[in-house]
Formats: sequence, C-alpha cells, structure tokens
Amino acid sequence: MSTLSHDYDHLCSAVSRLGSEAAFEVLGRARELQALGRDIVHMEVGEPDFDTPAHIKEAGKAAIDANFTHYAPNAGIMEFREVIADYATRFRGLATAYTPDMVVVAPGAKQIIWNLLAALLDPGDEMVYADPAYPTYAAAAGYLGATAVPVRLLESKNWGLDLDEFEAKLSDRTNVVVLNSPHNPTGGVLSHDDLARIAELALRHRFVILSDEIYSRNVYGPKFESITQFEELRDRIIVVDGFSKAYAMTGWRLGYCIAPPKIARAATLLANNTYACTATFAQKAGIAALTGDDAPVVAMNETFRERRDRFVAQLNTIPGVSCPIPDGAFYAFPNITQITTDDVALAKFLLEEGGVALLGGSCFGEAGRGYLRLSYANSLHELDRCAERMRAALPRFAG
Repeated sequence: MSTLSHDYDHLCSAVSRLGSEAAFEVLGRARELQALGRDIVHMEVGEPDFDTPAHIKEAGKAAIDANFTHYAPNAGIMEFREVIADYATRFRGLATAYTPDMVVVAPGAKQIIWNLLAALLDPGDEMVYADPAYPTYAAAAGYLGATAVPVRLLESKNWGLDLDEFEAKLSDRTNVVVLNSPHNPTGGVLSHDDLARIAELALRHRFVILSDEIYSRNVYGPKFESITQFEELRDRIIVVDGFSKAYAMTGWRLGYCIAPPKIARAATLLANNTYACTATFAQKAGIAALTGDDAPVVAMNETFRERRDRFVAQLNTIPGVSCPIPDGAFYAFPNITQITTDDVALAKFLLEEGGVALLGGSCFGEAGRGYLRLSYANSLHELDRCAERMRAALPRFAG
C-alpha cells in the first residue's frame, strides 16, 4: 500500500503577494541567540515596555468575574462604542460628534485596517500611501489585487510627505489614501499645512482617507492634529485607533475604526465573516482605559520623551550616523548612508555581531533604504547599552 510522500503545495496566488512583518522575524532570531546564551538589546518591536495601567487590568479581571466572556455584537458592545465615539469627538476637538453607529471594534488595529481595505479596494484600484510605511497597508492592498502607490516621506521635512509627488500620483483609480501620523517607522508628524493640502486634494479627487492614528497619544511637539479637523471631509474619512501603544495593551488585542455609517456597516459585515467579535472582557477594559485616570498615559509619554531626547542625542554622536528628532511615536530612524545603503545587511550584522536587535529601514519600503529603525520603548539603561554597542560594532562592518 503506497502512501503520498509529497506535501500539499497549492496555495492561492494572493498568498505569494504577502510579506511578513520584519520586526517579528528579527525578534525570533534574537530569541534564538538568547537561547544560546547571547546577551541581546531589544530595539526591534514597537511595543511599550510598561505594564497595562492597574485600573484597566482590574476592569478586565472584574469583567471576567462578572462573566463577560461570551459573544459580543460584531461591531462591539454598545457601551464601548458610545464611549469611543465620545472620547474621539472630545480628543479631536470636533464640532459634530461621532455616533456609535460609526464605530466598529476589532481585535487590534491591524485587523480593522485589513477589513476596511477589503471593503474599499477592488482589483485594479489604487491605494496611495507614504513610503516608508507600516507593512500591513501594502500587504493588504496587494492581496486584494489593488495597486499600492508609494509616496516618499522626506527626511529634509522631518519625515513629512513630498506633497508634489503625492498630488502627481493621484489618478482616477485612486480610491484610498492611507495616512499615518504620528508615523511608524520614522516618528514623523504631518503638519497642519500638510493636512490642509491633503484635505483640499481629497475634496477635488474624492478619494477616501484612512487615517491610522494609533500613535495619537505619542506626540512630543505641537498638539496632535488629525485630518478629521476638516469636517467638510467627514463623509470620506476613516479613523483607525486602538489601545496597544497609548495604554500598553498590545496583548489585549483591542482596536477600532470610526467611519461613515455605510463603511462601518461593511466593516461590521467583514467582522461577522472573519473574527466574529472582539473579546468582551477586553472591551470592558477598554471602557476603563478611556474613562478612567489618564495620568498613566501622560506619564508614559513623558518617559518616552526623555528617552527620545537622550537616545537620539547619543545616536548623533556615533560616526556615520545622523538622526532627526522624531516628533511622535517611539521610533528613531537614523540615516546610515555614510556607512552603507544596505540597511538590512547592517541590521543583521548589528544583531549577530553587536548584540543589538533592530530593523533595516527598507523593511518598510524602498524610501527607507539607508536607514535603521530602533524602538526606544526600552529603559534608559538599555538605550545606553544599544548606543555603546553600535558605536563599538559599526567600525567592524565590512559591507
């Protein structure tokens, strides 16, 4: 009796258009090295190194004890959606309030981004986005058969968009523009003038804006500004936000979108067909996050500011490295073109030979080539060790 010896290998063609998220690949290799006894400084993953604030954890535990462990509505429990709508209206200073029917809750911002793009993009449509960028945007567009159209961010503008290139790349096939401010991986923040010009172009070309504002509480310069301030665009702006970055809740998997009702209904339908619902007790914890004491969020952000100032100053003393001061998020994105343009090779060298886990900028797109991304969501001691190890290792790089 013969048996089949070959693995099943027929996968849909769309899978071949997916890439993986480099941060988790580097994290995996770093842990392999640690298992071999190597001491590694972790700068690769964009995760706050703080614990979830106590009052949020207590709300989650209380919800479990109260048996909020069953299915929830696809779009989220109504109390949570009401709280999100109220918070988002106040935080963004809007004259016209958001309503709960515009809110869809998801197990993380990544999931809702994917579902929104699935609701908006047909094969052949174009999605314009900043380059470098969080990889999920282009991955989702490519999987859906749409075309991801990159627009360069400019180091000379402290990682603002090249708006002339942005306008030139709009076409009659542009259906979605993705904004991310504060920005991953560069830490750049779009200015009021940038947002105003994008708003004017949206009115003229009638594309939908998906504004990923997951780092909205991680701003160090001027007050956070959202494209939502241009309320004449209300029927074509989707806000994506969540709890991972501001509230140190990465493992809770809790995010949401606020969208025009028709788009929200489509996102809810996709929720029904994909993840069904978000953990009910996690939603109860989210209510506590948005209605409880905000002091832990403010304190975390001030700590990030202190780390940013010290770490970027150290990077700028390393020969061949230059780094602008990021205005938001918690990433440094130094220029290493005086050393090499092969940022991936340099990142691998620094992990294997220098004991520092970080990412090459080109993992986030072609415009990131010649840069590194380092998350300063780590202690001052670890940041100091990172800078010291880079200073010692870089002269040995032969790439």
